[in-house]
Amino acid sequence: MSTLLTIHDVPVFTCAPDGDAIRCEADALDLIGNAGYEGARWVVIPAERLDDTFFRLSSRVAGDIVQKFATYGMGLVVLGDITPHTEASSALRDFVRECNRGRQTWFLADIEELRDRLRSGTGTN
Repeated sequence: MSTLLTIHDVPVFTCAPDGDAIRCEADALDLIGNAGYEGARWVVIPAERLDDTFFRLSSRVAGDIVQKFATYGMGLVVLGDITPHTEASSALRDFVRECNRGRQTWFLADIEELRDRLRSGTGTN
């Protein structure tokens, strides 16, 4: 079950680790709509909820999903260990590094890392 948390005064919609895989833009739009309805500014998606195509940049799924979140002004956090994917792809590793430098999309290991980012004010998109 998804929940709405407030972390350092920032509303965060957190998806449950179990549930249907997020495979495409339409799935992202559903999340954005649900999160927006709840008043969230960020959506946290456990890495295991993302379909493997997300981690293959040539599929364009990651870019399409990230772009939807940016278009609607909603932050996106992919939470969890994606090391097997980044070790297999230098392009994905570069994509993750660039995203983590920004203020819209982050790939983070755990909720504590998210708390740290939001505490520092970098997540007030």
